[in-house]
Amino acid sequence: MQRVAASPPGAATRWRHLPNLLSALRLLLALPVALAIGYRDYPTALVLAALAALSDALDGFLARRFRWQSRLGATLDPLADKLLLVGCFIALTYVGAVPLELTLLVLARDVVIVAGALAWRVLLGPLAARPSLLSKLNTLAQIAFVLAVLLTLVWSQATLPLRGPAWAVGALTVASGIDYVLRWGVRARRTWRNKERR
Repeated sequence: MQRVAASPPGAATRWRHLPNLLSALRLLLALPVALAIGYRDYPTALVLAALAALSDALDGFLARRFRWQSRLGATLDPLADKLLLVGCFIALTYVGAVPLELTLLVLARDVVIVAGALAWRVLLGPLAARPSLLSKLNTLAQIAFVLAVLLTLVWSQATLPLRGPAWAVGALTVASGIDYVLRWGVRARRTWRNKERR
């Protein structure tokens, strides 16, 4: 019987860093997308934002499908999402396409989450955070909303009525922020009590 040559060491995991590279690409796209919106180059902004959204979906799929998760990816992926979305919301508010109130909600939620993560790191130690289903749904809704606004700007150079989606995104943003505070508040108390008992 003919033996099949063994794969070289590391061949099976040669692509394991691809999700991190995709997240890094999304991180690098955050500023160009925001600038394109600010300069009212909406077609370019739409193409770049769609590319960033595709990279987000692809890196998540690859990480889950092939178990290519890593500590770097756990930090890089949400950071890229936050910078991209915050930049888009601020730029879209600057050009008058998104209400200031909605952008402030998005910013406030992210500030609360980042402040909570820093407090956890200082007081309790390393943080292994995993986004909840509600958080993932909120990110998806924000990405879809940004793409929808950019589409309307490309088609008509003026935003079409998007009041309903804006309210939905605002509600999800608030709900996701409250969910984070409640869930991680409970975990923080438990972790602190266990730490005191040691």
